[in-house]
Amino acid sequence: MQPQPTAAPHGSARPDRAADAIETVFRLESPRVIAAVARLVRDVGVAEEIAQDALVAALEQWPREGVPDNPGAWLTTTARRRAVDLIRRRETYARKLAEIGRDLPAAAPPPEEPADPDGIDDDLLRLVFTACHPVLSAEARIALTLRLLGGLTTSEIARAVLAPEPTVAQRIVRAKRTLARKNVAFEVPYGPDREARLGSVLEVIYLIFNEGYAATAGDDWLRPGLCEDALRLARVLSALMPKEPEVHGLTALLEFQASRTAARTGPDGEPVLLKDQNRGRWNRMLVARGITALDRATAHAAGAPGPYVIQAAIAACHATAYRYEETDWPRIATLYGMLAARAPSPVVELNRAVAVSMAEGPAPALALVDALAAEPALREYHLLPSVRGDLLLRLGRRAEARAEFERAASLARNERERELLVRRAEECG
Repeated sequence: MQPQPTAAPHGSARPDRAADAIETVFRLESPRVIAAVARLVRDVGVAEEIAQDALVAALEQWPREGVPDNPGAWLTTTARRRAVDLIRRRETYARKLAEIGRDLPAAAPPPEEPADPDGIDDDLLRLVFTACHPVLSAEARIALTLRLLGGLTTSEIARAVLAPEPTVAQRIVRAKRTLARKNVAFEVPYGPDREARLGSVLEVIYLIFNEGYAATAGDDWLRPGLCEDALRLARVLSALMPKEPEVHGLTALLEFQASRTAARTGPDGEPVLLKDQNRGRWNRMLVARGITALDRATAHAAGAPGPYVIQAAIAACHATAYRYEETDWPRIATLYGMLAARAPSPVVELNRAVAVSMAEGPAPALALVDALAAEPALREYHLLPSVRGDLLLRLGRRAEARAEFERAASLARNERERELLVRRAEECG
């Protein structure tokens, strides 16, 4: 039997509230639902469709009967039952029974597969490694995993990876077809295959965290559920690969970034800039975890540090400064120079310009930012005019600064961020 909704008596749930609840729950729970179903059907595309079917069932029942006490479990149970029904209907049912090595009971979801003593019993992690299979291009791996694990829309993924929305949509469709056609196993790989996929997995986890840390669209500045999923996966990877410095580097970076969450929004959910944050609200336990992870990364590094270790070192400079004025900006600027050499990108150069502005002043930083104006990847990137506006304001060029903040606001997709940029424009006078 499916768990019965108990949050509201029959007929008492307002349809608009139920619809909002369903949208929120599905956004948070869809990765787990897809991962649980993918273990059964061995096809991430089919698993996503079944998860959508479970959403339709929720849309039909919850407004009438109320939201369940555990809506995520309700969605997962519904989706698993539909997966069982699908397997039964397939002409190859007998072969599927042999493959999964168990009977499918008539009235309950199939039992969990026994845990692999040499692996990790984590469906979400299996989902990440499956979506990052080398049969897919790097761009397709990132887009597909953000869709399946992060629950992001196509437009949000396009913003996260700085690519046109139709391009991202095509990548997702083709990636699911390729995984099905190649019969890619739903598993955590081992040995060289795991190493080959690790870089893409780390990149995907980082992008998922970033979407939760500063949402590209919508009304909320933060999406803590994405940050928690990404951080949990990073910690699991650290346990799985204890001698891999970049895994520890990514974990350290996410620990440091997550430590600031409570201070990054005001009473009404508005963004609070780094220099204005109450550092007493930073989570010192997460800072300590970040320092431990960074120490592990440094201990296992052989030669020059990798990009995630460098970024973790940058985050550590912020995390260990008890006041904004105590931030070691010269070291941060140096580390960004190392990162630009190790993993060059326009966004890294933009961040380096910010560090240079704090270490050397706004004038040299403005020259660096102006040099990025012709970069195609930054043409619609709202942070470029935002940074330029801040530098112009510090140089006393208020009218120009206002124009830059207004342009940044016109490009921002997140409502909270747009409000902040409009306010900054108004403050220029």
